[in-house]
Amino acid sequence: MSGKVLITGIGSVSSIGLSIRELTGSIMRSASGVSHTSRLDSILARTLPTAQIQLSDQALKDLLPGLPADQIYSRTALLGMIAAKEAATMAGLAAKELQVAALVHSTSAGGMDKGELFYADYLTDPSQGDLNFARTHDCGDSAEQIAALLHIQRYITSISTACSSAANAMIHAARLIKSGMCDVVIAGGSDAICKFTVNGFNSLMILSDEFCQPFDKNRKGLNLGEAAGYFVLESEASVARRGVKPLAVLSGYGNACDAYHQTASSPNGEGAYLAMAQAIKVSGVAPAAIDYINAHGTGTQNNDLSESVALKRIFEILPPVSSTKAMTGHTLAAAGGIEAVMSVLAIQNGWIFPNKNFKEPIEETGIIPVTELQTDKKIRHILSNSFGFGGNNSSLLISACS
Repeated sequence: MSGKVLITGIGSVSSIGLSIRELTGSIMRSASGVSHTSRLDSILARTLPTAQIQLSDQALKDLLPGLPADQIYSRTALLGMIAAKEAATMAGLAAKELQVAALVHSTSAGGMDKGELFYADYLTDPSQGDLNFARTHDCGDSAEQIAALLHIQRYITSISTACSSAANAMIHAARLIKSGMCDVVIAGGSDAICKFTVNGFNSLMILSDEFCQPFDKNRKGLNLGEAAGYFVLESEASVARRGVKPLAVLSGYGNACDAYHQTASSPNGEGAYLAMAQAIKVSGVAPAAIDYINAHGTGTQNNDLSESVALKRIFEILPPVSSTKAMTGHTLAAAGGIEAVMSVLAIQNGWIFPNKNFKEPIEETGIIPVTELQTDKKIRHILSNSFGFGGNNSSLLISACS
């Protein structure tokens, strides 16, 4: 049984960086990956701003030398493989340690990008369509590909709870460690933009035709993005045995479902409130000790108001808060992963991230987020929120090592 869940490695790939090093540089420049540039052959993707990684699937595959040339990988799998490998490398995990590690992967889109290619041919002629594309469609395929790359064999699973998926993957990983079932778990999330996701979110009428404005009175909707964010989580015994220095502590976590609506959040922020309250309780950290909140902050009318109400219910005095989705886009299942990665970087570097594009506060709550990158701050505890469709809400509390 482990008292603490320690973070020993992080990895990421997104529109603002193909590695932790590139991500760090983009943060220091307050760069945004949201643009009108599209690698995706889609009318909507070319029209609406998105945060796409401007590399082809083959170029992503080239970042992973040694992969079989004839193996078909979904874009989601490739992004996850890049980020998970970086996390494992940063943690210094040897091959024998990876073989007995666990993998908790998460995704929303899975291999829909390749499934689209199969069905485009199949619907025209049922005798056509490459079944190799169809085989990558399910969420578990990308988990299996990440596990194969890292030679993980002991425990492999996938979680798909919409936009809270990566946060829930980390919660599941923490429970595996705290229960004594595993000493080392690689956990996170990966999602790629494809036509299905762009068209689907457009049908919900929550995509903005402008750069998103989280927590702004005049917000019009979200900008989709693609990314992957992964962690190596370890027990105290494993860290001591390997003699490694942890980056941070996953000190608290909470998950709650208010089941208010298939997609909308409740007006009183009940699910978000319960998730944050549980994360704070598990951590043992007083709300007043939290130095920064990396909010879910999608830029949609419903989410931002609901989250704002929940934040005001939790905190008597609100700590600095911002959403980084105006930098990375909303990366669906990967959102909790990339934002938790950024939270670790914030603790290490003393950063509070800018909530870009903000102008006027929401009238009902009056919350004013941080709008410029703040540096040289003492950051001990960060609350990172991820709230998904169906009221599936999750919060992580990430703390500095004592």
